[in-house]
Amino acid sequence: MAHRLILASASPRRLELLAQVGLTPDQIDPADIDETPRKDEAPGPLARRLAGAKAASVAERHPDAFVLGADTVVGVGRRIIGKPADGAAAKRYLQLLSGRRHRVYGGICVLAPDGRKARKLINTMVRFKRLTGSEIEAYLATGEWQGKAGGYAIQGHAAAFIPAINGSYTNVVGLDMAAAAAMLAGLGYSQP
Repeated sequence: MAHRLILASASPRRLELLAQVGLTPDQIDPADIDETPRKDEAPGPLARRLAGAKAASVAERHPDAFVLGADTVVGVGRRIIGKPADGAAAKRYLQLLSGRRHRVYGGICVLAPDGRKARKLINTMVRFKRLTGSEIEAYLATGEWQGKAGGYAIQGHAAAFIPAINGSYTNVVGLDMAAAAAMLAGLGYSQP
């Protein structure tokens, strides 16, 4: 019996990444959960917890489907750098990331119709070059920072700021595809 695949995310980047490897969700059903970090919660555990919470929330509505939940959190040390609320916040984030390394944590949770689950935390180190004030202003003018963890998109104009990464590129975009595909296959999902 073929089971449906539900993506518990409204992220167009995750949908594009899945399509690149031939996975097409039957439905996109974003989870509506509180994403506020808990007191003293570090970036990695936050990404893992939110991915699991998103998958669990959506699985309640789709008990006979595979559900893929994911979350991306940018961390500088133990500091969580979320999605900027406005251009001023995006500017502060870019100034903080300028000339230093940071980590992008990708939490992934896959729930199978039979109740089994797979969870994984992906950790990618990203190095930013030192940014000039004019580079930051030009990037802000693109609007690309909106809705992006850390205030940047590696697959866009910010690629010019990143001389090196150590780890999964697709994790920084929004979903480690090697891990997600392996987790789905490991739980028995196959595209009909």
